[in-house]
Parts: sequence; C-alpha cells; structure tokens
Amino acid sequence: MKRSPLLLAAAAATALTLSACGGGSLSGGSTGEATGDGAAAGEGLTEVSVGVIPILDTAPIWLGKEQGFFEEAGLDLNITETSGGAAAVPGVVSGDFQFAFGNIISVMVANDKGLDLEFLANGISTSGDTSSDVGAVVVPADSPIQSPADLAGKTVSVNNLSNIGDTTIRSVVEEDGGDHESIRFVEVGFPDAPAALASGQIDAAWILEPFLTQALDDGARVVSYNFADMHEGLDVAGYFTTSSYAEENPEIAEAFTEAMNKSLEYAQENPDQVRDIVGTYTSIGDEMRARMVLPAYRSEFNREAAEALGTAATRYGTLSKEPDLDAMLPSGS
Repeated sequence: MKRSPLLLAAAAATALTLSACGGGSLSGGSTGEATGDGAAAGEGLTEVSVGVIPILDTAPIWLGKEQGFFEEAGLDLNITETSGGAAAVPGVVSGDFQFAFGNIISVMVANDKGLDLEFLANGISTSGDTSSDVGAVVVPADSPIQSPADLAGKTVSVNNLSNIGDTTIRSVVEEDGGDHESIRFVEVGFPDAPAALASGQIDAAWILEPFLTQALDDGARVVSYNFADMHEGLDVAGYFTTSSYAEENPEIAEAFTEAMNKSLEYAQENPDQVRDIVGTYTSIGDEMRARMVLPAYRSEFNREAAEALGTAATRYGTLSKEPDLDAMLPSGS
C-alpha cells in the first residue's frame, strides 16, 4: 500500500534509531555522492546510488562492482557509505539513494512504523555452523556462564537495542530453557565490547567479525553462535528500497536485483576474493582478513527463517504485529 510523502517523512523520522547489523566498522573507503531517482549516466548506463556500511557484510556489492556485474546490467553503480540503518532507511525514503543495505529486523521495524520498504536482494546469512559463525555471544574464559540459559539475569551487550542482536539472543535463551525477560541488554559498539567484557562492565557481549576473532584471541569464550543457533538458514541483512520506487522503476529494480544476485553468488564461490576486496574499503589488516569467519552469501531468502525471526520480534515487543513477508520479501521467497 502506498502512503503519502508526508506520512513517509514522519515515519522515516521515527526510523532514525534503526541500525544495520554491523556497527563500529573499520572503514577506509571513500564516500560517494547521492544521485536522486537514478539519473542517466554515460554510455547508456543508468546511475544509481546504494547506501552501504563499509564492513565485511557488504563485500559482495564491492566485488560485483569490480567484476562489472552492474555495468552488464546497465547500471552505473555509486556506492555511498553510511554509518548504518539510521542513515540508510531515511536515505532511501528521501531518495538520497535508491537502494540500501540493512538487516532484516531494521526493515521489519521500519515497516511496522508505517514505511513501505521491500527487499530486492539478500545480503548475508548465517553460515549455519553452530560451532563457528560470523557472530557470537562471548564471555570471559573463567565466567560461570556455560550455556545460553545461563544468560538469564545477566547484562549482555548488543550494538543496538530492539534489533536483530537481542531478538536472536532472547530466542536461543528461551529455547535453552532460560528466562529471556530477565536479561539486561545494553548498547555497546562491537569495537568497544571486548574491553567492556574484560573490565566486568558486562557479563557477556554479542560481537560480529572481525571483532569476534579479536575477542577470541584475547581469551573470550563463545556461549552461543546466536544466528546459527536460532535458525541454520537465518538471513541477517539484505538490499532494500521503497515499494513505490520499485513499482515506478521496475526495470532499474530488476537490473539491480540481477546484478546483486550475481554478486552474491560470485562472493560465495570466491572467498579469497571476498577477503581481498574487504581490504580495499576497510582498514582490516591482512592477517585478520585471512582468519575471520565469513558469512554465507546467497541470493535466495529463507522464508521459514524470516517467519521465525518476525514471530520472535513480535513476541518480544520489538514489533507491534507480525510482519507482512509477502510485501517485504521478493516474490517466490
């Protein structure tokens, strides 16, 4: 359903607290300029701007641009670096850029607040490996916390409250028989979480790569790989736009989806190139890039996992109602 520009603007303002799953990036790339609704570019290409966080998660779009997949689809891709969903959601709604990268819960929350956003392409997914994944809840080596259920009554850090971190953690704690309602979640950026853990300010920390590998090097111990533990096929984030933009620019939306899916498949098949490309837009060093755990990059969305995530977010009060996945996910998902 289309909403008036006035309502969209008001809802976008409430979405300023949203954030994609990766916070506190090690950025080293340049920031592009926004391009409006997709201007005509040279050599018959259509210029589009995409808001992304310069982190491991977004490697496929950088790799796809380098490989020429977007040019092949008729697009002149302008990657615009953002600090997270707080810039990405309003940026797409206002037309500062046409597409953006954001996590599944952030888009669910935005739609719950009155926006009409929809995913065109997947972004990252859990590896599905419950013994090694891209993100985990960690504790000090000598902590008495041994299982997810033991997190009940403890202080746990996440990069953003009421988002994908605490939603998935609550789910695995509840599944393990613990009292998820008694967990005290606090906001701590991923780069700062290991120090907060070591100083005793928090009992456990949720951390994503490459900060997870750094924390484990410093002696932290994993209690739960919460993405994989919640659902082995969990999709974490993807590339979205407004429903009105997709309806009014179907050829551009289709071209972007085609190029992005090709980029995701290429990234999944070429992990060494993923590690290399990350070094061009972040300051993550060679040694850490070689060791960090990569997420899964796949073009298909897992509908069952999205339903589980939406149900959990509704049960825990992050959403006021179950999300409309038919409107939010690509047809066929």
